[in-house]
Parts: sequence; structure tokens; C-alpha cells
Amino acid sequence: MFYYLTLHKSLDIHPKHFGPKLREVIREKLIAETEGTCTGKYGYVVAVTKVEDIGRGRIRQDQSGYASFEVTYGCIVCRPYKGEVLDAVVTSVNKMGFFAQAGPLQLFVTQHLIPEEFELDSSTGNSWVSVDQATSIQPGTHVRVRIVGIKYDPTEVFCIASMKEDYLGVIGSDFS
Repeated sequence: MFYYLTLHKSLDIHPKHFGPKLREVIREKLIAETEGTCTGKYGYVVAVTKVEDIGRGRIRQDQSGYASFEVTYGCIVCRPYKGEVLDAVVTSVNKMGFFAQAGPLQLFVTQHLIPEEFELDSSTGNSWVSVDQATSIQPGTHVRVRIVGIKYDPTEVFCIASMKEDYLGVIGSDFS
């Protein structure tokens, strides 16, 4: 799920930043532009750990005075894979299933991948309740799921998950 990668990015720096603090400005701009973003190829960039090389800046030819720097940096990325088991927190429930959040990943568990012992609560419609009424799935509930499908978009990662296997299911609730 979490990997350390070395990536490259081109940054354009305004001429007012040329000076003794140029490296610091490049680092701050790199963090601001990359942390929390998602690429379909690598997943979510969780943290930039170090700037390895900023290269030599090249003045752009568009008469703006900006310089482009090819920055090489190390970062931690979150990239899920099929079959991975995750602990997640339920964020919303509907008649089709429920959505859960596991770090930066949004997961959807369809009603067909929820164990048969759970039924939608007909009185409120915002929770899945076990037949014996002992367990419920509602916003704030902690669940353990397995990823069964992933779709990578240029700016997002979508996951379909299942609770229909051994050792998966409700693991607790957050009633705060």
C-alpha cells in the first residue's frame, strides 16, 4: 500500500526568488504542489521526504523571466492493489451499500459484497444491521475489507471492496 519512490517534476520559479533561499523556495513549492495529489500511475503522494536534486534552472523563452527546474525528489505514495486487506471507517451508508475511507482512499462496498446476515435498517435507511441486531454498519463504524477492484483515473483512485470473507467485517465503532 505504501511505497517509497523517486519521482521527477518540473517547477517554474518566479525571478524574485532567485537568491540565497532558492533551494528552500523550490522545496516549499514542491511540497505544496505534490503532497496530497493523486496520479493514476503512482497513486496518492502522502509525503515528500527529501529533495535529491534540483538540477540547473533554465530561463523560459516566453519573456516572463521564470526559470524551470527539473526536481528529483523522494516521496511516500499510497497505491492500493487488488486483494489487499484494509481497515477503514464508514463515511456514508445507502441502500446500495456503503462508502468507507482508508487513509486517502475512498472505498465502496456494494450490498452484494456485504454478508447476508446484514440487512438495511428499514426504519432509518442509514445503517446495515445484522439479523440478531448485535452489529450495525453506520457512519463511524470501523470495518475490515478486501479490495476486489480498482480503477485508476488521472487524478483519483476508486476501489470496490468486499466484507464477504473470513476475518473481514465490523471491527468497532467510533461513537464520539
